[in-house]
Amino acid sequence: QVQLVESGGGLVQAGGSLRLSCTASGPTFRTYNLGWFRRAPGQEREFVAAMARSGAITNHADSVKGRFTISRDNAKNTVYLQMNSLQPEDTAVYYCAASSQGFPTIPIRRPDLYNYWGQGTQVTVSS
Repeated sequence: QVQLVESGGGLVQAGGSLRLSCTASGPTFRTYNLGWFRRAPGQEREFVAAMARSGAITNHADSVKGRFTISRDNAKNTVYLQMNSLQPEDTAVYYCAASSQGFPTIPIRRPDLYNYWGQGTQVTVSS
């Protein structure tokens, strides 16, 4: 069983930056594909970014490409989401997820392929 705990959310002005962290329990962190998703009020859960367990290949949603970057530190059992140039439309609850499925070199965009989810952290961007 893997437990994920997010941190780093908060209130920021448009154009600002935040870095989200998600720390996992357990010794097998490096064997998981990792992802970030978000859900804005009244909207469906949306893919944000994913990283294959190889650590070398990432995939970002078009809406955040060039502004957000996913990364991982296996020594710290942590996955990060660096968010720059934040806009009001980025306001949402952000969730990290871990998957024991899939291939080591293919990031996973589908939320149904993730086994474990964090509790979420709120990001609010003011205009």
